Parts: sequence; structure tokens; C-alpha cells
Amino acid sequence: MEPFSSRPSPKLVFGPGSLRELAGCVREAGGSRVFLVSDPGLLKAGHTERALRLLGDAGLPATLFAAAKENPTESDAAACADAARAGSFDCVVALGGGSSLDTAKAGNFLLSNGGRMRDYHGYGKASRPLLPLIAIPTSAGTGSECQSYALISRDDTHEKMACGDPKARPYAAILDPELTASLPQTVAVLSGLDALTHAIESAVCTKRNPLSSLYADAAFRHLALAIGRVIENRASESDRGHMLLGAALAGLAIENSMLGAAHASANPLTARHGVVHGQAVALMLPAVLRFNARVPAAAAVYAHFESILGQLGEAPGLSLVDWVESLEARSRLPRLDAQGMDFALLAEDAMRQWTGRFNPRPLQAEDFVALYQDALASPVSPVN
Repeated sequence: MEPFSSRPSPKLVFGPGSLRELAGCVREAGGSRVFLVSDPGLLKAGHTERALRLLGDAGLPATLFAAAKENPTESDAAACADAARAGSFDCVVALGGGSSLDTAKAGNFLLSNGGRMRDYHGYGKASRPLLPLIAIPTSAGTGSECQSYALISRDDTHEKMACGDPKARPYAAILDPELTASLPQTVAVLSGLDALTHAIESAVCTKRNPLSSLYADAAFRHLALAIGRVIENRASESDRGHMLLGAALAGLAIENSMLGAAHASANPLTARHGVVHGQAVALMLPAVLRFNARVPAAAAVYAHFESILGQLGEAPGLSLVDWVESLEARSRLPRLDAQGMDFALLAEDAMRQWTGRFNPRPLQAEDFVALYQDALASPVSPVN
């Protein structure tokens, strides 16, 4: 076995109704004045009002910043930090999907350390402590609640930057399935496919280790058990719980290892063509599975996941890639019109993505071109 060093998990608070533990988590983290980061959709759904009420009832004054946007940029991070500077806070709470969580982390970087987000591209570049963060995901997708990274797009090129630091890791993650019940169907499906991609990619990447493999295995089991019913729009509260816990465990798998070519090839589709992240990785995953299957170690992991599907009674006899493609076909996602896309240019962008360096099978630009050709010929393409 290769040597490895683990990264600790946030405190996980899981279960229906667990949002009520918010005030206790804030106090436990040493907080008394809260900066709450969320988005307009959750404000409309009433989730932010409930969080504010729970904090207020506990004597914890809170100020709401509900302007988080999808695929947050450096400017979005700066706006969040500017809003926080207007008050005096000692704790950050992030309530929402991965974009809200990333916005909160990024704002925390700038509030506590100054500069611009590009100054933190990479890992361990924050010189001063960050405020404690309580993360409350309302979608089962990114696993950001368990990671020390914020994904932020550059203002000029729209390139996604992974900005990480151990001080940015949430103190606690509250996993309440009740909060995912109001998710639009398309968002629930695409965030679920994103989480599934995290579990699969982290399980075969070159930085995998015994601990990350345990997280990836458990994540896959939870996600595989429920994602079919999510796609069919008949998920129960138990299914939503499996998805939420699976996404968090996949986040821990990433935190302790890395990702691979599906994410490396997906990010340029988002940057150049505005394809939503979950849609982009769903598009690229089958092609990457076929590409990586020629590596014996990756093929062994895929076979193991196929055995898990058999144990769960899901898609008996199907290969992993066939099962993934069947999920995506059942999702009925519209096709992407690839006419006019420059695969060579996308491949150049993909080669610069950090995650691609950890793919189990090394890639050159021509390999990424072949992946795009394979993916765009498949029956499932993303929604613009």
C-alpha cells in the first residue's frame, strides 16, 4: 500500500429534522454572531427564514446574504466578503447547494485573509485563520460540506479554480433530508449524477488510499440504492437520506484522494458553453469509464461496484458503464448540440485541469478529443 495522510471529517449531523441542531453547532464552534450565506431560491422556499428563526430563538443574531449564484465567480466571492465586512461576525453558516457553500467558503477566504480568489488557487495559501463554518447542503451533489476546497471561476476566462486550505474545511455539516424535498426534479437528478461521479472517480484515481476507498465504497452503496427512484421522481424521505449521506461520503472520498478525467473534461464545457456542472459530468462519465477500463486496477474497482449493484438488486448483469448509461437515458435529458464545438480547444482546456492529473489512465490532448467525440455521440447530453 502507498503511504497516505488523511484529512479529518467535519462533524456530521444527519437525520430528518437535523436543521434544529444548527444553533448548537454554532455555539459548539464558538460562534455568537452569524453570517448566513444562501441563495434566492432557498429564500423563496422558506428554508433561510427557518434557519434565521432557529438562530434567533437561541439568542444568536444573524445577518442574511442571499445572493449566492450558480457557478460562483471571483466577483461573487468578493460581493459575499464585502457584505460580511459590513458587520461583525464570528461564524459563517452556508445553506444551499454546492454554489452557496462554495460562495461562503470563498467569502470566508477573502474576509479573513484579503486579496482575490486567484491568490488561493491551489492548497494551503491562507496565512490567517478563517471563521468557523457550518455547512448545510440542500442538494445531494457536490459534497462541498465535507471538503476544504471552494470551486470558483475566474472572472476573465471562466476557468474553474480549486481554492483549498485546511482552515476552510467546515466545522460541521448538517445533513437534513427534509431540506432536499423541495428540489426541482432536474436539479435532484443532476446533483445525484454528480455525486455518483464523485464516488466512482475518487475510487479509481491515482491518489486513492484505504481510507478514501472506504468512503467511496460507502458513498456508492448509498447512492446506487436510491438514485433510480430519484430519477423516476418517486424518492421517499429515506431515499433522500441515502442520497444526502452518499453525497457527503463521496465528498469525504474526494477530500482524502482526488477526482479524474470526467471532471477534467466537464469543466471546459461549463466554462466555454455554459453547461451546468452536474450536466457536464453526467455527459462525460460513460466515455471516461470506457477509457479507464483498460487499466486493470480501475477495471477491478468497476467490477466491485458491479457486484454491489447485484447485491442491491439493481441492474443485475449490467456492466457499470451500461448501468450509468441506463440511468442517464431514464433521466430524459435533452441532447446537447455539439455543432461548432472545437474539441481540440476543449481538450487543451481539459489538459490544464488539475483533476485530470490523477486519472488512472494518463491522458494526452488527443485522448480528451476522443472522449468528447465519444460523449457527444452518446444518447444523453446536458441541458443548457
